[in-house]
Amino acid sequence: MEQQQITLSEKAIFDLTGKVAIITGASKGIGEDMARVFARFGAKVVISSRKQDACDALASDIRAQGGEATGIAAHVGDMAQLQQLVDKSIATYGGIDILVNNAASNPVFGPSLDCDGAAFDKIMQANVKAPFELSKLCYSSMKARGGGSIIMISSIAGHTPDPGLGMYSVSKASLNMLTKVLAKEWGPDGIRVNAICPGLIKTKFSQALWQNESILEHFTNRIPIARMGTVDEISPLALFLASSASSYSTGSLFYADGGTVI
Repeated sequence: MEQQQITLSEKAIFDLTGKVAIITGASKGIGEDMARVFARFGAKVVISSRKQDACDALASDIRAQGGEATGIAAHVGDMAQLQQLVDKSIATYGGIDILVNNAASNPVFGPSLDCDGAAFDKIMQANVKAPFELSKLCYSSMKARGGGSIIMISSIAGHTPDPGLGMYSVSKASLNMLTKVLAKEWGPDGIRVNAICPGLIKTKFSQALWQNESILEHFTNRIPIARMGTVDEISPLALFLASSASSYSTGSLFYADGGTVI
């Protein structure tokens, strides 16, 4: 059988021109790098985090580099603000094609016995309920535009719990199942839903882990690629999932963890 030649260029495969992408928790860390990468590949990017000035600063920098971006602040724990985020995004760019549920919370680090009800509610609100509700708010626009891609930023903590991350692990395991549920239900509408499960990535969010030498050693000693990862090792995977390169991928958990869960 004669092998079919691939004629699409790399840029065409990963091209996001004309696509509108909302990224939560986008003012720093993994979210910021994804926003920059999406913009470089042609997307109109909505930068969202809790503080408007931080959103505006990144959006301005992206525009200065030739990309298209706008900042819309929203607290993921506030349903009214999530609705405003979606409404303003549609008013600005006409619709939504890509959603990255990146914002997360982990207010406690230590034994699960030390996690009180308020902390548990905050974790589940930010890490599970907000992605669920925001995905629902984006659904109608994505369906009307012929489909879309939703990317959940999960964690290897949802695969195997680590000391000090008990309820965070529970929330990410829930997010993984939410990914599969929405993928199965929304696939007929052309909406793909996948999750990225990073390992230990050097960000401010994970600072409690990598600043402590004994904890960092605990993690890196069991990783085949014996180091922590960087944000620019997550963004290309997000680009793949946002683009037509992953058109037959849905309901999947993609691990970027240096081999931690092997």
